[in-house]
Amino acid sequence: MTLDVLGLLAACSYALDCVEAELVHVTNNHSKRVAYMSVCIAKQMGIQEESLQDLAVCALLHDNALTQYIQEELHNDISQIAVTQEVPKLGAHCIWGEKNVAELPFHTDVSDVILYHHENADGSGPFGKKWDEIPLFSRIIHLCDLLDIACRTKKFAEGTWKVAEQFVQNSTGTMFDRECSDAFLRAFSEEQFLSLDRETFEDQLWKMVPRIKQDLDFSQIKALAVFFARIVDYKSPFTSTHSIGVAEDAEKLSRHMGFDEETVQKMYLAGALHDIGKVAIGNEILEKPGKLTDEEFKAMKHHAAYTYYILSDIDDFEEIRDWAAFHHERMDGTGYPFGRSAAELNTQERIMACVDIYQALTESRPYKQGMTHEKASGILWDMVKKGWIDGDIVREVDSCFVTI
Repeated sequence: MTLDVLGLLAACSYALDCVEAELVHVTNNHSKRVAYMSVCIAKQMGIQEESLQDLAVCALLHDNALTQYIQEELHNDISQIAVTQEVPKLGAHCIWGEKNVAELPFHTDVSDVILYHHENADGSGPFGKKWDEIPLFSRIIHLCDLLDIACRTKKFAEGTWKVAEQFVQNSTGTMFDRECSDAFLRAFSEEQFLSLDRETFEDQLWKMVPRIKQDLDFSQIKALAVFFARIVDYKSPFTSTHSIGVAEDAEKLSRHMGFDEETVQKMYLAGALHDIGKVAIGNEILEKPGKLTDEEFKAMKHHAAYTYYILSDIDDFEEIRDWAAFHHERMDGTGYPFGRSAAELNTQERIMACVDIYQALTESRPYKQGMTHEKASGILWDMVKKGWIDGDIVREVDSCFVTI
């Protein structure tokens, strides 16, 4: 399958920023600003083409394991991370982040880039590595990450450049090495730095790093899918395996129904991505043990629209986007986010709706035991009678999963 991998991972960075903004109060577009600054610095150092693309990916995903750290190490107690400045002390999320990206389709060797992206030039970072023991990409990302945090405001103001300039100069020799600091000061003028506050800075990023599509085999697609699913599912332990469960069920049902291999692979990816919009929903709603209020349910319903909009910035991804985002649409037009009716829902979109419900019913969660196939199938047939989902597809679900 041919995919806009860089665009897909950029969408992922937006999802990560939503989580990071909720948990540790980093401003939105943090990862993209870090990527933009990193690419500008790297170009000053003569880095180009595929290496530049790989640096952009690493910068976009530099904190990919932050939610995983909070869930596994802090047991979802975010009070232990009171301020963003404490995050660099947490070497565990660097270790997990390195493991998470290991199977992604990079062009060059980016070993240890994520692992050491919080190391300081003087050896005072989590792993005690000095600047000459740290990959160049790690050093660049570290500078840009901390600089964006130091300058964090709702709007870049007139004095923001002075703050940035002074921060880099004062931190050279301790947090940052001279090579990276000098490259930053050559790369940026006040006007260019302040442009990070404009929406157009992302367009400039993609001009410097063209989003060239890549041909991926199914193992690489699965690696991307697992990476995305992990981000969504670690945000809430209540749905810790739901996304990959939907992906696997969508793959199995698509094969059972006789679709071609590319469609099967697309369905797997769509299944893994279907709940990516939940990253924009607060955990106080996602993890509420009781019934949601009308207002809370209204907010929860937005997740499908967020999935649609997050995936809309990926080139030529409309088909997979729709399969992923329309999983709560109903045949009678009473679903969400767009109230589509049967005439507006294709077979794959109808499949995803059924698979999402089936997986949610049969999987175990902290507050419930998963249902048997027979009981879940009965509920699906009740939904068919109400006019919500496609009876032909429920019949296929029944025959495909009956042995489970």
